[in-house]
Amino acid sequence: YVKSINDQFGILTLAADVTHDAGGRLVYKPLPFVVPGGRFNEQYGWDSYFEALGLLADGRVQLAKNMVDNFVYEIKHYGKILNANRSYYLTRSQPPFLTDMALKVYDATGDTEWLQGALSAAITEYLSVWTCEPRLDPTTGLSCYHPTGIGMPPETESTHFDHIVGPYAERLGIEVSEYKRLYAADAIHEPELDAYFVHDRAVRESGHDTTYRLERRCASLATVDLNCLLYRYEADLASAIDEHFGGQMTTDIGVTTADEWRKRAEERRVAMDKYLWNEVKGLYFDYDVELKEQSAYESVTALWALWAGCASHDQATRLVDAACRRFEAAGGLVSGTEESRGRITLLRPNRQWDYPYGWAPHQMLAWCGLYAYGYASVARRLAYRWLYTITRAFVDFNGVVPEKFDVVGMTHRFQVEYGNVGVDFKMVPREGFGWMNASYQVGLTYLTSHMRRALGALTEPEVFFARAGWSTDASASHTPASTPKPVPVFAMADARRLRGNTALHCALEAVLTTTDNPAYFDLPLTAVDDDPRSPASPGDSDSTADNSDTGETGNKELL
Repeated sequence: YVKSINDQFGILTLAADVTHDAGGRLVYKPLPFVVPGGRFNEQYGWDSYFEALGLLADGRVQLAKNMVDNFVYEIKHYGKILNANRSYYLTRSQPPFLTDMALKVYDATGDTEWLQGALSAAITEYLSVWTCEPRLDPTTGLSCYHPTGIGMPPETESTHFDHIVGPYAERLGIEVSEYKRLYAADAIHEPELDAYFVHDRAVRESGHDTTYRLERRCASLATVDLNCLLYRYEADLASAIDEHFGGQMTTDIGVTTADEWRKRAEERRVAMDKYLWNEVKGLYFDYDVELKEQSAYESVTALWALWAGCASHDQATRLVDAACRRFEAAGGLVSGTEESRGRITLLRPNRQWDYPYGWAPHQMLAWCGLYAYGYASVARRLAYRWLYTITRAFVDFNGVVPEKFDVVGMTHRFQVEYGNVGVDFKMVPREGFGWMNASYQVGLTYLTSHMRRALGALTEPEVFFARAGWSTDASASHTPASTPKPVPVFAMADARRLRGNTALHCALEAVLTTTDNPAYFDLPLTAVDDDPRSPASPGDSDSTADNSDTGETGNKELL
């Protein structure tokens, strides 16, 4: 059915406030939402999570809530959170963030009834999309991106797949355009091509379209990022059901308990340790469920394990060290290593989710995870690099805010597939790009006031770190039971939730045991002065008022 309406390019309805006026007539008011920007003018899947973080940091709670409500609507009416609300995306999802997105909105509203509805929808999505065929691998117990659509994705440019289809058309002695028409009409059957498009669609479902990490194999990969996200779903549900619903919650499909989700989280963590963790390299890697081996591609998504809270203390120590050595670049975190990407030629062009490109979601999840595990100085350092890159481009190029950056060359000017949304303009663009805007607002809350002043003066990262005596290694800077000032937005709430996470609890307890502190669960969360590895200039002070959870004062100062 979905294939039959591909040529209609229909916008799908989303949630609305439905009321009646004084005359009894139906009043239908669609809920406003934020789009990524540029040519992306629908509500996208994982973009929306990061946009919501920026909205919440700026106090735009209702807009963030609307976007959660739209996702709940999509699950109810379309069976999943869609890649975006277009008809040709009906068979495809995107990386799942709904539980954390809903909980962060709840923190601002306190509406428990609303939270129950959102978490119930997340459970439906988890069970009917991510942990069943074709996405669940029954052998490992891990999940893969694997949408159910068939054939060429209709949203691509008309010539996008000509180089793929060409050899098959030549074999039959017909034009590429004719071959594509016959293939789309099921008049030609080619299993190799069918398999190629299954993987291509899976890459698009992953949000990382495209990268050599996933090319021609994505549907067979139990990726680090997806399984970290599902672990976070499980941990979030366990802690939320305990904290807000007394240990059990009624959902659309029955009663569920916190213990059930805690058990699921632990089973996934064990499977991730077995199949994704590489003890030799100190990194998490994707696992090929068909070849039954780890991928060799080194991806910055390994750091998502810190955001999810599934890494042990020992794993976190090794992971942060390995990640800083491999992925920290002048302008922030790079998507993968140059070695993993391989040699670039005319016949093998660069991909936008490979080296040397950096993206806002990778930065934001890394900052959060690093801070939660006690690496505040590393998180602040990486945030400064990224925000400097954005600010420098904005100042030098008349207000440009692009979709992504070359973080090695620290530039937005490059040639790569799909271009760079937000850089082609004749006048100053006003809207920026969704998750890039959000990363700036959230990132500011990680910076000390000294760092914000340096950023406002456009002090290059290496110059600032040298002058300030800032740590540039991968050492932990505080115990995770404390929250050194300035406290990043969401950090206190995240820390409370992660207390219910078994793996992180063990990691924190290991840290605290080595410092003769009491068990983590017995400690209150405390905001302490800047950690000693994050020095400020003489006379510099970071008060709570200077950088509260909203980050409002610091943002206004910089702007």
